[in-house]
Amino acid sequence: MAHQPIEELLPKSGFSVYRLVRMAAIRALELADGKPPLIKKTSSDKLTSIALEEIYQGKLEFAEEADGKSGAPADGKSSSEKSEA
Repeated sequence: MAHQPIEELLPKSGFSVYRLVRMAAIRALELADGKPPLIKKTSSDKLTSIALEEIYQGKLEFAEEADGKSGAPADGKSSSEKSEA
């Protein structure tokens, strides 16, 4: 899917455009660093499109940090846990 409908993506981010963009950007950076996509078929080679498709398909969930601020995509580990490993 080249175009993800915003009406279907917003509920996955708590109806926050900021959270949705932040989540997609962080995931796109992870993909750029070599992390494999969580979906098999993509209609685009663009990393942000792949990240949005992962969100759309429910492969990523949004994580809240301990201080209540928006965190990275919840794919098992936080960014700080990944850097310590």
